[in-house]
Amino acid sequence: MPDLLLELRSEEIPARMQRKAAGDLRKMLTDGLVEAGLTYDAAREYWTPRRLALDVRGLTARSKDIHEEIKGPSTAAPEQAVQGFLRKAGLASVAEAHVHSDPKKGDFYVAHISKPGRAAEEIVAELVPAIIRSFPWPTSMRWGPASAKPGSLRWVRPLQTILCTFGPETEEPVVVDFEIDGIRSGNITYGHRFMAPGEITVRRFDDYVTKLEAAKVVLDGDRRKEIILADARNLAFANGLDLVEDEGLLEEVSGLVEWPVVLMGEYEEAFLAIPPEVVRLTIRANQKCFVTRPQGDGENLSNRFILTANIEAKDGGKEIAHGNGKVVRARLSDALYFWKTDQGDLPDLGELEASAKKFGLDLKKPLDQRMARLDHLNVTFHAKLGTQGERVERIKRLAQEIAPTVAHSIFPLEGEMAGRPEGVASAAATPSGLSKKEGVGAPRETTPSVAFGDISPSRGEITALAARAAVLAKADLTTEAVGEFPELQGAMGRKYALLQGEHPSVAAAIEEHYKPQGPSDRVPTDPVSIAVALADKIDTLVGFWAIDEKPTGSKDPYALRRAALGVVRILIENGISLPLTSLFDSAYQTASYLASKAGRAFGPDLLAFFHDRLKVYLRDQGARHDLIDAVLAGGGSAPISPLVEAAKPTEGGAVPPTSHSGAPPSALPGISPTRGRSANRSRTTSCRSCVASKL
Repeated sequence: MPDLLLELRSEEIPARMQRKAAGDLRKMLTDGLVEAGLTYDAAREYWTPRRLALDVRGLTARSKDIHEEIKGPSTAAPEQAVQGFLRKAGLASVAEAHVHSDPKKGDFYVAHISKPGRAAEEIVAELVPAIIRSFPWPTSMRWGPASAKPGSLRWVRPLQTILCTFGPETEEPVVVDFEIDGIRSGNITYGHRFMAPGEITVRRFDDYVTKLEAAKVVLDGDRRKEIILADARNLAFANGLDLVEDEGLLEEVSGLVEWPVVLMGEYEEAFLAIPPEVVRLTIRANQKCFVTRPQGDGENLSNRFILTANIEAKDGGKEIAHGNGKVVRARLSDALYFWKTDQGDLPDLGELEASAKKFGLDLKKPLDQRMARLDHLNVTFHAKLGTQGERVERIKRLAQEIAPTVAHSIFPLEGEMAGRPEGVASAAATPSGLSKKEGVGAPRETTPSVAFGDISPSRGEITALAARAAVLAKADLTTEAVGEFPELQGAMGRKYALLQGEHPSVAAAIEEHYKPQGPSDRVPTDPVSIAVALADKIDTLVGFWAIDEKPTGSKDPYALRRAALGVVRILIENGISLPLTSLFDSAYQTASYLASKAGRAFGPDLLAFFHDRLKVYLRDQGARHDLIDAVLAGGGSAPISPLVEAAKPTEGGAVPPTSHSGAPPSALPGISPTRGRSANRSRTTSCRSCVASKL
């Protein structure tokens, strides 16, 4: 059967758009072919910085003839109904319709429609120009003299040539002829812009790929990624280094080159005094290069980086690597300046005393100075929710309220905290916890803490440390480093906090209170981090609910779904039982941004929002849908962790005992729908009693 080859060649397409654009081209073309009555065996898209290509195999040469009957109204129907039938059937008059008889319904009109099949070339020639004109680029442009005319062609970058051939393997393929805004299709393409810019005549896909490869163009984007990654690993290894891999950067770099050539550059070792995160982000963001580290070193970086060129230089790439090194040095010089400046005193300390007094800050410490400035400048958090300084006050109060409960839930006995390795949850906190015997809510492991060693605070210190961490949590927003690299918020705050001698739990909370930032991100496990993270997210949710800025449909501009799911995961994976409704009320009553707090009853709606996020979480863990709905229907405002324990399926489908012995006062018994109505009634009673005991 015939194959179709299509290539749209243009100026350089932004790397972030290429993969999706190629997928959109495949979908739009194949959908159009099927709608026109054609079938195909397979279709695959390809892309480079300068072209989108599509290979469609086994495409039928002609669409089938269509014969159909369209039943119309009775011959005695009103004229208006008859005219509507004629328009629908595409008939000029009643004389073109047939009359059929039915013993029960009498005579009625029928249109016999016959549409002959069309050649695939004709369909493609009509379909491709329509796709080009309606292509869903995020941004597009017009160019040339024709751009002044209404309805001129728009493309992401100036479209230069269109290649379109069609035919079976056993015959010479034909060019599908069409034209759009002066660009006529053909069988000509071009190779690499610099190394092989000449014309290439193409017959079908196989020789298209071979000739492009000979002209220094690797058509397959995934293959370019494999080449870059393999060459980068080998080059780093040959120099006694390990490549710091970055999938996002690899995807972007593969979209910047048609013929990848991996090289190594270097910069002065003095720049390694900058935190590795800053070095990596500087080189990644500005030069699209990979960083390396000494073999076996999991933290420190080396002073060499990997870059990907788009040309085989005569000097082996020495000048390219040297030029990139000069730019990297300039960027790292800026980063070093930011790093040193953030550790110095601010010039306006005299104006910050009032803010320092309000938060109990020590203006001898750089991070305290930045927090005072954040409050002094009245930086707006949201027009209806006040300033960042006011928000920090609210988070501090909530963190102080949450901290004792967190400390008691994690470490019920007084004494020093045993802790856990940073980022490592207990058996109860594993993502697949619901499928294990211990499940969510099992006793927490107490292995020695890698992050905090033997200097973890006692349970009595957690509240004070949580208050201190909450005050400094947003301080790094005014630092030079975060101003240049917003992605480093939290991480830079932690480093600056450690430099000025803050407790490691406080420093960790400054970074971890933003977590989890997605379903695959880890949750904080240190009690100080947990308290501040919960306070931050609950304040955000209560605030936006209070001003009626809730997520709607697919729109969630303030990431409130992520914040709610973060609260759910923190509570579940740390085994914490926390009454959310009382926290909602506390956050609401202390909100200074509300002129009047009368008549605001958003609590049930916000709790229902949390239950929706909890359903999503539990379903992802494999819990049964009916079990989840049954528990949440009777759970009311019960804490989340006991609800999860109730929704957890028991081993072998057995019904867990209803006794509460050995369980927290608010824990709900497991249930099984096989127990019938009486079981459900018993479960509801237990739920209500549990809620009453907690609220």
